[in-house]
Amino acid sequence: MIDSLGFVIFLVVIALAFDFINGFHDAANSISTVVSTRVLSPRFAVMWAAFFNFAAIFIIGTPVAKTIGVGIIHPDIMDNYVIFAALGGAIIWNLTTWYLGLPSSSSHALIGGLIGAGVLKAGIGTLVWGGIVKTALFIFLSPSIGMILGLGMMTLVLNLSRNSNVTRSIKLFRKLQLCSSAINSLGHGMNDAQKTMGIIAIILYSKGLIGPVFHIPFWVVFSCYTVIALGTISGGWRIVKTMGTKITKLQPIGGFCAETAAAISIIGASLGGIPVSTTHTIAGAIMGVGATKRLTAVRWGVAGTIVWAWVLTIPIAAMISAVVYSLSIIMIR
Repeated sequence: MIDSLGFVIFLVVIALAFDFINGFHDAANSISTVVSTRVLSPRFAVMWAAFFNFAAIFIIGTPVAKTIGVGIIHPDIMDNYVIFAALGGAIIWNLTTWYLGLPSSSSHALIGGLIGAGVLKAGIGTLVWGGIVKTALFIFLSPSIGMILGLGMMTLVLNLSRNSNVTRSIKLFRKLQLCSSAINSLGHGMNDAQKTMGIIAIILYSKGLIGPVFHIPFWVVFSCYTVIALGTISGGWRIVKTMGTKITKLQPIGGFCAETAAAISIIGASLGGIPVSTTHTIAGAIMGVGATKRLTAVRWGVAGTIVWAWVLTIPIAAMISAVVYSLSIIMIR
């Protein structure tokens, strides 16, 4: 029976699979700069990032999870089919972009999945436009803010360290990059783990399993932080290469500035309950850092390909989700 407790458990497992793939896909956001500057080996970098992904559990509540749970489509139309299709659309798009080495947004893939299945079931009226508009704006604002902060941070740091010799500067920023990488990983955990929390909570809420008031049970919070950390340890190496070496060449000073700029933006958005793309933010910050050398230091052709992946993520994930929804209605019913 499709509404049985067994299918609810199945959906929770699928949601956690998405969480794992999110960590796997987005490992590059946390480790690409620290690996490309050779501050940490890939093996230790993913362990470092995974630890701080999980450590975010102790720092922030669940504002982003609530946005995902009730701020994209009306929770009243949520059912097993909609949730299954939304997760299916997000997972398929994530794996596709991982295979192609494109740093797309897991957050926007999930949001696109919710939109596609929700509209097919109940029409345009089911969309919560306030949450969608806020999310869509940050497709452009996240990389822009990351780029501006990266440019500003790099300019400031270069001026402050202009009297330092190269050897001393590299030694200092190799140490500082450990801190900036940790803070960036904290920000990633704060924002991205919460998206799966929102989905699992709405699954439970729609079945009356967490009471009449929508909230995020602690076991859901703990599970999602644990699984995204395990996904990060697995590492999506194709995207690490794109983020760490193909956009621009980074030194420890640039890696520190890019990570710090991205962390400021991501943590600020997380505190505001905005489900931003950590991918967009760190990529924008890397571009900003590269542009301080000269505009040609940034490979704008690669950057343009990445931007197209960003723009297409929500509509393509929505289309995939709509197809999955239609097929699930036919095959499961």
